[in-house]
Amino acid sequence: MFNLFKKKKEEVKTNSYLPLKVREVVKETADTVTLYFEQPEPFLEYKPGQFLTVILDFEGKEQRRSYSLCTSPFVDPYPGISVKRVDGGLFSNFLNEKIFPGKTINMLPPMGHFTADFHSKNQRHFFLVAGGSGITPIMGILKSVLVNEPKSKVTLLYCSRNEAQIIFKKELEKLESANPERLQVIHNLSQPTDSWTGLRGRLTKDRVQVLVQKAESESDFSKEYFICGPDGIMDTTLEVLDQFGVSKDQIHRESFYSAAAEKAHEAAVSGSLGGLTREVTVELEGEEHLITVSPDKTILESGLAQDLNMPYSCQSGLCTACRGKLITGEVKMDEDAGLSEKEIAAGYILCCVSRPITSDVKVRIE
Repeated sequence: MFNLFKKKKEEVKTNSYLPLKVREVVKETADTVTLYFEQPEPFLEYKPGQFLTVILDFEGKEQRRSYSLCTSPFVDPYPGISVKRVDGGLFSNFLNEKIFPGKTINMLPPMGHFTADFHSKNQRHFFLVAGGSGITPIMGILKSVLVNEPKSKVTLLYCSRNEAQIIFKKELEKLESANPERLQVIHNLSQPTDSWTGLRGRLTKDRVQVLVQKAESESDFSKEYFICGPDGIMDTTLEVLDQFGVSKDQIHRESFYSAAAEKAHEAAVSGSLGGLTREVTVELEGEEHLITVSPDKTILESGLAQDLNMPYSCQSGLCTACRGKLITGEVKMDEDAGLSEKEIAAGYILCCVSRPITSDVKVRIE
């Protein structure tokens, strides 16, 4: 009886995956590929700027990584993700080297709040800041603005290491040529060749200030700011926007890596955080489960280790796939960048970076 129930739960878990067949593999740069997928039946519905979670087995263990969609559902016939190789990266190296057309990859459905709604009557200035592979979700948003909002315009400030590292370089040039009055692409290269005539060196606050001041002076356009890239670029841009008093409702940010969560995890594993092992109640699909959470584990890690089918994706506190409602007790989140201030005030937590600090913690997964 027990085995039958377990098998049923595993079948439900497997059937929730979205199998996508690779249609084309495009080499964007020496260390970045874009994987385009055949449209499934029914068509894949997603918003520009959202991400897919890739599910792969390595040595018999299921692992997940999130990759942003670089395509626009309003422009591109096939959805695609771009993957930049990371030194020692299990997923990024595999996806760059081992994937070929015809290969089917299991995914979780599109998720993420780094997106916008569009209307032809809008007159907005989209100020987009990207660093490295942070251009991936920005690309889908950029194309969606141009096709959906003829009265709106786009400024893209894109930071790369050198000319060869500019992802989507040719596509951006074509888009800028086709929309000279509505799209301005500004490249900032940290280590360019001697022939480079554009901005060079690290992105400075002064450079961002000049561009933001110009955008904020345009009374005819409402402004939307989208930022995606390394912490340094994001922090510099956010500091400038704060100086200009830009409303938080106008600022959208996406990060692929959480330094805060990583440091907290390392501290927990080393034991420097201290803390006690506690029992946590997790309400999942209407059923309550009691799990044991040690100081070196998060609520999600402990739940998965005890065979709970809890939702998750990035495991860095950024994507909100593991969001839950804190019913009782208190937790400490290593990172809360994925949640809005309203969500935090309403009691939502991210299980992948949450550790119980009281003995009465109960979380409802909604």
